[in-house]
Amino acid sequence: MAEPGGVAGDQLRAFVERIERLEEEKKVIADDIKDVYAEAKGNGFDVKILRKVVSLRKKKPEEREEEDAVLDLYMHALGMIGAAPESNY
Repeated sequence: MAEPGGVAGDQLRAFVERIERLEEEKKVIADDIKDVYAEAKGNGFDVKILRKVVSLRKKKPEEREEEDAVLDLYMHALGMIGAAPESNY
């Protein structure tokens, strides 16, 4: 039933409570992930690289190839790696 201002209070409250529960679950999961990274670090793994690997595994191969090509181009332009291959165009 609509209340003053056209807002169904019970429905709104239900949405807010669901969001709050999900936010709490998200926090618990984030804490669990943090614990796994800490465990990996304790076993000698480089957490920064591990995060990068997880990030890369989320991407499609063609996305990774495109990013690698652009990164290579930028690094060449900045002189961070050898000269860019000559173009025959």
